[in-house]
Amino acid sequence: MPATESPRRGRRPGDSGARDAILGAARARFSTAGFRDATVRAIAGDAGVDPALVMHYFGSKQGLFVAAMEFPLDPSQVVPRLLAPGVDGLGERLVGFLLQVIDELGEANPMLGLVRSAVGHPDAARMMREFLGEAILDRIAAAVQADRPRLRAELCASQIVGVIMARQILALPELAAADRATLVAAYGPTIQRYLTGSLAP
Repeated sequence: MPATESPRRGRRPGDSGARDAILGAARARFSTAGFRDATVRAIAGDAGVDPALVMHYFGSKQGLFVAAMEFPLDPSQVVPRLLAPGVDGLGERLVGFLLQVIDELGEANPMLGLVRSAVGHPDAARMMREFLGEAILDRIAAAVQADRPRLRAELCASQIVGVIMARQILALPELAAADRATLVAAYGPTIQRYLTGSLAP
């Protein structure tokens, strides 16, 4: 019997649907496996393409997650920008940037949908935790080169998710009405302390 031909991989000639196929496979894989365990190779296999094509379109797993979940920020671009001026003022820059993204996108911000879903759905909670932690805050905390970087990252995450929940979802009146500069002045030093201050009792 003739040998069965293996399915062709790599760029699909003339197939403009390859990118959409990758995004569909990524959404399904991220939803079931979470951000950490969803590999580029597995997503490429689900989409019927070569992993190199995934990297060609999206650059990294973080970039693929951002595109698949329609997130408004790419950690590979944002984190270096926040870190470039140095450690001083990092907390204020981080809070200011996130508030700017949230304010500009309003209800169209997919981060709000993921936060809402995370309250009642373990898979959404895992994706939010892994993406916010590993892709953004872990990298920022590690760059600070202080002790216990994972704890520092999770302290920052608790504050950031709390701000999103209280201001955008619960819409606490005074918090929702406060201008961005006031919130940066209030939250920035706390985030800075989490990143660079002493964690000793």
